[in-house]
Amino acid sequence: MNSSTLRQLWSVIEDTQTSILLEVNDTELVQQLLRQLETQKILSSEEISVISAYISSRLPLIRDLALLRRGYI
Repeated sequence: MNSSTLRQLWSVIEDTQTSILLEVNDTELVQQLLRQLETQKILSSEEISVISAYISSRLPLIRDLALLRRGYI
């Protein structure tokens, strides 16, 4: 994944409603973030796999950041 895609992904995460980041299950959250990213950029199937794995590995961080937004941490 290149740095531009990585920046776009984190922008999508920042723009996603906190309730979505915290309340949907892991699989749905990965899919939703991928869909949002795909509206901004055309992704190959290889990129989708890499980004999906990246998001999955960062879910605890993503949820912790969402909790910070809500002021729970």
